[in-house]
Amino acid sequence: MFRLKITSLHIQMNATQYAGRKAIFLFWLSLLFLATSFANDSKKAEFAGSFYPADKKALDDMLSSFLAEAKIPVTKGRIIGIVSPHAGYIYSGPTAAYGYRVLEKTPFDAIILLAPSHNYGFNGVSIYPKGYFQSPLGNLEIDAELASEFKEIASVQFEPKYFENEHSLEVQLPFIIKTTTSPKIVPLLFGQLRPGDIEEVVKKIEDISSRKKILVIASTDLSHYHPYKQAQDIDADTIRFIKNEDYISLLKATANGEGRACGIYPLCVFIAYAKAKNAQIQILNYNNSGDTAGDKNTVVGYVSALAFIPDEATPDESNMHNKTQAGQKEVMMVGFALTNEEKQTLLKIARITLENYLKDSKSLKQKALAGSLKEKRGAFVTLTKNGQLRGCIGRIVADKPLYEVVSEMAIEAATGDPRFAPVSYDELKDIHIEISVITPFEKVKNIDEIEVGKHGLMIQKGYYSGLLLPQVPGEYGWDRETFLKHTCLKAGLPPDSYKEPTATLYKFSALVFNEKEFSKE
Repeated sequence: MFRLKITSLHIQMNATQYAGRKAIFLFWLSLLFLATSFANDSKKAEFAGSFYPADKKALDDMLSSFLAEAKIPVTKGRIIGIVSPHAGYIYSGPTAAYGYRVLEKTPFDAIILLAPSHNYGFNGVSIYPKGYFQSPLGNLEIDAELASEFKEIASVQFEPKYFENEHSLEVQLPFIIKTTTSPKIVPLLFGQLRPGDIEEVVKKIEDISSRKKILVIASTDLSHYHPYKQAQDIDADTIRFIKNEDYISLLKATANGEGRACGIYPLCVFIAYAKAKNAQIQILNYNNSGDTAGDKNTVVGYVSALAFIPDEATPDESNMHNKTQAGQKEVMMVGFALTNEEKQTLLKIARITLENYLKDSKSLKQKALAGSLKEKRGAFVTLTKNGQLRGCIGRIVADKPLYEVVSEMAIEAATGDPRFAPVSYDELKDIHIEISVITPFEKVKNIDEIEVGKHGLMIQKGYYSGLLLPQVPGEYGWDRETFLKHTCLKAGLPPDSYKEPTATLYKFSALVFNEKEFSKE
């Protein structure tokens, strides 16, 4: 009987201990589950120790060295995005530092990271929805609220495996932590996109930017594994597309099999977003692995670029290339005029600039000039050959002296018009130069205001914009309606788009002069 009691007591004690141990086990199991869930939401740094140092101090020192070497211009405007390369730091780090140096200590609510997938082919965009991205310098939290907004887009999904072993996002993180106030991030990984998908993503970024101060970072390298000089030539064309905000031509070049950038779709979204925000794109630095690592037999190109809205820009103004750089509303002097001597001086500046640049690829530093030539004006340079257009690019931002604008636009017209191959030095003897100094843009309230022969036109509709100078309709004998239709066609729009309520028309005038006026013949 006593033994039975002992046994019974032993059984009861074991049962109590079992229940306690079970509770403890379940408690730790729940903690493990929470820890596992957190780990699943956190993206580990997979390339620390290969693409960049894993040691925190060594990484910080390397970034400090890169940033100290990056010499950047003063930017007067609101920064909205950068283009940054994503190779190993010994290759692309010096170039990436230029873009991040501009950002130093600039506050943002969130950073939207656009990067290509290197390991998976898929259609659309994959977004990391929540959690953290880890880095030796610390972690960056994902803005889950903003990420959920992107998931409203049909082409956006979340597929965890796409982010595995992918460096294009990760290599940006240490630079972000080093140079910004470490805001939340929204990581987007791009597969194949259609033009309509690009527009949907841009619209969403635009919508978010109306409520929050955001930065867009497009992570991309340029051409891959060409000989040094060939890579430079390919990348020069790509950089012209970027500067001209011409993502349509960039897509066409890619469709033709020209491998211009691994992050082609992030880059196109960046360009389209900059254009939609009336921003300027400035190239900060170009390099390739032959410059940084020494081997010039097969190189990879790297570019750092900045998109910013100039201080003087207003929401109504358009950013035009192949004609313009960014809208502005600076009031020019009524009755502005140039003497014949001043006109000849500007034409000579354009001619001498082209002779030096096309022969030796060197831009002459212009000596400071006085009078009307030093006033800040927008201007276009038009090049023709045997009566046919050979290049036309201009700037409507009145932020530089007129003589400097003419010099810069002469080079751009000769080498940067995406419609034509660059002008060669041997062609220059047959090139005729025309300069158009423009007035500020005015919104057209009624098309009856437009005077053919006096006004130039610009149309803006969504992401499309196009411009024709005042002298163009006279050259072709167009009436007002034909002029309006051709302005639409220049923007890549249907000819009657100017009638639509979502289209905005601008008019401007120009002081036009050319070399023929002063020839001795």
